[in-house]
Amino acid sequence: MMNQSFISFIENSIKQNWDLNALTDYKGATLQYKDVARKIEKIHIIFEESGVKKGDKIAICGRNSSHWGVTFLATLTYGAVAVPILHEFKADNVHNIVNHSEARLLFVGDVVWENLNETAMPLLEGIMAMHDFSVLISRSKKLTNAREHLNEMFGKKYPKNFRTEHINYHKDKPEELAVINYTSGTTSYSKGVMLPYRSLWSNTQFAYDVLNLKPGNKIVSMLPMAHMYGLAFEFLYEFTIGCQIFFLTRTPSPKIIFQAFAEVKPDLVVAVPLIIEKIIKKNVLPKLQTPTMKILLKVPIINDKIKAVVREQVINAFGGNFIEVIVGGAAFNQEVENFLRMIDFPYTVGYGMTECGPIICYEDWKRFKTGSCGKAVPRMEVKILSPDPENIVGEIVCKGPNVMLGYYKNEEATREVLDEDGWLRTGDQAIMDVEGNVTIKGRSKNMLLGASGQNIYPEEIEDKLNNMPYVAESIIVQQNEKLVGLVYPDFDDAFAHGLKAEDMERIMEENRVALNAMLPVYSQLSKMKVYPEEFEKTPKKSIKRFLYQEAKG
Repeated sequence: MMNQSFISFIENSIKQNWDLNALTDYKGATLQYKDVARKIEKIHIIFEESGVKKGDKIAICGRNSSHWGVTFLATLTYGAVAVPILHEFKADNVHNIVNHSEARLLFVGDVVWENLNETAMPLLEGIMAMHDFSVLISRSKKLTNAREHLNEMFGKKYPKNFRTEHINYHKDKPEELAVINYTSGTTSYSKGVMLPYRSLWSNTQFAYDVLNLKPGNKIVSMLPMAHMYGLAFEFLYEFTIGCQIFFLTRTPSPKIIFQAFAEVKPDLVVAVPLIIEKIIKKNVLPKLQTPTMKILLKVPIINDKIKAVVREQVINAFGGNFIEVIVGGAAFNQEVENFLRMIDFPYTVGYGMTECGPIICYEDWKRFKTGSCGKAVPRMEVKILSPDPENIVGEIVCKGPNVMLGYYKNEEATREVLDEDGWLRTGDQAIMDVEGNVTIKGRSKNMLLGASGQNIYPEEIEDKLNNMPYVAESIIVQQNEKLVGLVYPDFDDAFAHGLKAEDMERIMEENRVALNAMLPVYSQLSKMKVYPEEFEKTPKKSIKRFLYQEAKG
């Protein structure tokens, strides 16, 4: 039996990698593992002096940064429960989560703090600024006192200076609650997913088994750390190995990501499809769409040479130094995936959900089957509820140590998805081949019903529509039994080709006719509607469908 303690992963890494670089704010300061340890120790003193007990909740809300990482690690290694909150959430949503989770302290980033209202969070004993750990609001004399005398308390505790042998963290148990993660929820209000230590341990162990990072390797953290995908695979795993993690402390636009990749040259890239698609659509595909290129790609020998050149361009776009690119969080655009497959690009698509902290399926890029999202990961069982899983779509269910304890203070919602044998209903529809490769056909929540009861997966239509001229993004909704395409056009591209805003209706109507020619009768669109601005998205960059379902045409 291997030691299944998540916290000992953290403790061992700090001791073994003491003098290595750990966390870097891109274009800012770097903390070594020993600096992280010292900061953790100081936060522990604040917790202890202000009466925080094991099992108490600590909320964390801010953009990715070194200090976000330190705060999270300090909370767990103390034995408290971390409540990470996405900094993109609106203020009232943050207030609700802080109150619902009964957090005692809130650590905030400065951008978030400007919009919050402390009177709306009456249970908090204090609010601390993440960038310098100063106290913004204190409702407790103990907290104020602890922060004012922190350095002298630290000095008294470690008069000779702080060394590896002083590190002695909380001993976690597999079923003990570690994190409450409130889901972004494309469909409704957030629910607090309770993840135990076994889930964090099993997700980290999975990464150990399949990814080959080593101490001193580098990674760029782009995904929000308040989301399990980014937290598990761009931070926790890398930290336990001894990597250097670079945080893009501002909103990661393709331009900034590009620049960071070129400078950092990460050893692994973890991303959502949108980021990969943007980089490829803006920087690579246009070069291949020229008439000459199209002809050359059809000539066998030149073809291989061109592919090799293109592959190198794409690899360099991601820094040129990585083992593979792991994509997750949403479905891949078919055209982009076929392109990556054609040039033999080392990418793979995983599948997970917050409720599994997050990983459920994965396969190494060399064995990965195009269009799928891999196979069940070690320690997890995955089944498709279908009389014939190879051919007939059914719901994915899974069980194993990655699965949550349930939703915080919401037994009814827990019962809806978790049965007494520990099987979790994912709400995703898929098929599974004999080898165990899972191919997702859509989220059952999004599934629409055709006039004669046919299952229509809007994602499959959107995938085709998104590849049509001047379409930036789209959603398919049902209005009075008919399907309608809502489209946000790529205005930049259209204007570059001499088109005007008023031409959009006509072009989208042409797209509708072309699209319908590719679709079965029951899933054809009756009309298109042009939207002047981007659709609202969750932090995982999936469109908030529920906002548009009712949009009457």
